[in-house]
Amino acid sequence: MRREDLPAPETGVLLTHFLTVRDVARSRAFYSGVLGGTVVLEENPCIVRLGNGWIIMNPGGGPTPDKPDVTLRPPEEPGTADCFLNIRVADIQECYREWSARGAEFLTPPIDRKAELRCYVRDPDGYLIEVGQATGMLEGVFADPPAGTR
Repeated sequence: MRREDLPAPETGVLLTHFLTVRDVARSRAFYSGVLGGTVVLEENPCIVRLGNGWIIMNPGGGPTPDKPDVTLRPPEEPGTADCFLNIRVADIQECYREWSARGAEFLTPPIDRKAELRCYVRDPDGYLIEVGQATGMLEGVFADPPAGTR
């Protein structure tokens, strides 16, 4: 394994995304086989390089000395989310076709939101993933503000 394959910067900061998963092998297969990532480390933790970032996955568990009051677990309620992975792509229609053919189940096809084309998919644990392509924002056209904020 080469150092550049790992999320280990020699200087500065590098952002990764950690997911608590129910089944590491199932999640590893989704992020590599369906979304096209590269498995860097199989387990303990599982690391998948996806584009210019890394997804790090491990099963949940109770507190540890470095997080004494925290229990990790995957999402339990699929109808709510307090954060989500945001993946930016160059061609959302191609991505939608390719990932759908590999088994991704999108909530809707890509929708034009003025600033971007966007759609969502869930991973095997129910984590929400936004897939977006910048369109209008490249020309100074941005989305409407959220309802009730004007």
